[in-house]
Amino acid sequence: MARNELRPVIRLRSTAGTGYTYVTRKNRRNDPDRMTLRKYDPAVGRHVDFREER
Repeated sequence: MARNELRPVIRLRSTAGTGYTYVTRKNRRNDPDRMTLRKYDPAVGRHVDFREER
């Protein structure tokens, strides 16, 4: 099954400034703008917002 550009791989970077990242995929039809997810950052030991970087 070929991977297309409808579900690209994106990198989520922590807004706490630690440089910690998560890698995931997103659907461009449902989320055309930059994603922001609240996930755990082990560098600061709490949940923070992670924003999509391009």
